[in-house]
Amino acid sequence: MSDIQSFACKSEQRLDVFLASVIEQTRSQVAQLIKKECVYVDGKLVSRAGVKLKMNQEVKVEFPEAKIVKALEIDFDVEVLYEDDDVLVINKPTNLTVHPAPSVKDATLVEWLKHKNIRLSTISGEERHGIVHRLDKGTSGVMVVAKNNVAHQFLSEQLQDKSMGRYYLAVVVPPLKEEITIVEKPIKRSSKNRLKMGCENGGKDAKTAFSFLALSEDETMQLIACKLFTGRTHQIRVHLETMSRHILGDHLYGNTQKDDKSERILLHAYEIHFIHPSTKKLCSFVAPMDEYMTAFIDNKFNTENINEVINPSYISKSFIHIDS
Repeated sequence: MSDIQSFACKSEQRLDVFLASVIEQTRSQVAQLIKKECVYVDGKLVSRAGVKLKMNQEVKVEFPEAKIVKALEIDFDVEVLYEDDDVLVINKPTNLTVHPAPSVKDATLVEWLKHKNIRLSTISGEERHGIVHRLDKGTSGVMVVAKNNVAHQFLSEQLQDKSMGRYYLAVVVPPLKEEITIVEKPIKRSSKNRLKMGCENGGKDAKTAFSFLALSEDETMQLIACKLFTGRTHQIRVHLETMSRHILGDHLYGNTQKDDKSERILLHAYEIHFIHPSTKKLCSFVAPMDEYMTAFIDNKFNTENINEVINPSYISKSFIHIDS
């Protein structure tokens, strides 16, 4: 069934302005809902975003229903860490794209969610049902998915006010010089390489903190924790590049090296915490690393202290003196 919501207009104003405020979406997203014949005023379908509303008119929105993908198109599974009526927390595998796009040929996480008949929020648009935040294709790890629009909005607000916390693990070369390194530089599409993002004037504010966890036995690489204060595309990778560092397996931002034979980028979204939309209690979830990344670290690092330094409380304490 479609998700239907109704709103009463309390003053005279444009339809798109009113809807943008009550469902907290952009006017362009509202225009798309109108174009898809999802908006009614006093029971009549409307086709123009600029319709003038009168006081006490009822506006009804039928958010598009998620499409079901044929089972034959899905040849993978995703680990579910937690699920209730509001949220789904998953451990995204590496090399899985989060949502469809014209350039994406393989099945995506959103299509897997639809295939599983999981109820999803609809306010992010047809191709991004349920998606509150995303991970790059190569990045593995924890993601929270919204199962209804109220939960989606509540989680999105936590992303905006930075109360949703996210910690990543990465193996970088060469090692960072300081135990704690903070990079606060704006990010935008690179003017030199359109496949990349870069720290350039006119970009969106971005802040990342990096914490030393362990040095490899040959001292050529380092396991670090990364704390995101913002959520820009490729943020961790871009900020590392400004320090002439890169994540092993990252051949877009890193300098291709003969000894970098990693089968995947060694970047993993390890822990996420947020206030639950219904219970209003703090929730925290940890996504175990996959077999490849675990084996790589076990092979290159002294395993005696690895479990200690990747303990979520240890990682959290390493960032305790950093301002939000």
